[in-house]
Amino acid sequence: MNVRRLVLPLVAVLLATGGCSLFTSRDAAAPAPVERTTLRVGVGGPIDTAPLRVATAAGKFREAGLNVTLVDLGTEDGLAKLAGGQLDVTFASDVSMFRAANAGTALQLQGEAYTSGSNTIALVTLPNSDYTEPTDKKSPKIAVDDLDDIGALTARSVLATAGVDPAKVHLVPQPFDRMPDALQAGEVDAALMVEPYITRAEKELGAQILADGSSGATLDFPASAYATTGAFARDNPRTLAVFRRVLMQAQQAAADPATVRDALPTFSDIDPTTAALISLGTYPTTLSAIRLQRVADLMHTSGLIPSRLDVQAMLPEEDQP
Repeated sequence: MNVRRLVLPLVAVLLATGGCSLFTSRDAAAPAPVERTTLRVGVGGPIDTAPLRVATAAGKFREAGLNVTLVDLGTEDGLAKLAGGQLDVTFASDVSMFRAANAGTALQLQGEAYTSGSNTIALVTLPNSDYTEPTDKKSPKIAVDDLDDIGALTARSVLATAGVDPAKVHLVPQPFDRMPDALQAGEVDAALMVEPYITRAEKELGAQILADGSSGATLDFPASAYATTGAFARDNPRTLAVFRRVLMQAQQAAADPATVRDALPTFSDIDPTTAALISLGTYPTTLSAIRLQRVADLMHTSGLIPSRLDVQAMLPEEDQP
């Protein structure tokens, strides 16, 4: 039998019947294009948003097909600008996001930004202060940057852990850069500071840490995240999937503290010496409902929000169980 005569026709048949489906399957596997190629992203604190800023400057989003424009928020409310259509995605504290969501604002989380670490947030006093232990004062006056945000939540939690009645803690709103003056003037007993203000106060005034804010119920506490509106998320799922993918890669790169320390002076007023001394937290590489639920639950038990919030419902569909 001539085997070659049998094999050649068989090959021809296979090519004729399978070739079309082969190329068709390749075409079907081609990913759908993103809904839009530009994103306006609000950014806040330089330490919290360092990975995103570094990735944007390095063109990582552009390489993935997205033109990301960073909008520095300063003292402006990113969530308000998001609701007003001035931003597509915004950075904000987890506390402010969950407070808005509990009040009925539809938000979808796009990534965690920052988690506190040892002495990245702390109650600070000046040298020769008569407030040397958290329990020294039954009704301490504490400076916080916002009465309804993470500083206030942390201050009350840390003092409660130490044995101070949180209902007797008197919170005084002060911008971070005004807190040292408030301490020196005796307007407050301690200030709830974050980096780099802690390190600056230590360098310039000999400030001391009364209590580490990353302890007790707020140990390794999720601090901030990125979010968009529910409507924008529904209309742009593929665009946001690309954004999340590049953001997570940027967060992974920030696992090396030198990446953050070297970059901070290039886009903030943090000088190289301060950047080398500040305490750094961590940059999560996943969206964890379990981790974030800690924030929402503490907010509920502390009275910041009236009802328990289900954080899982705020995650993208791909992160739903």
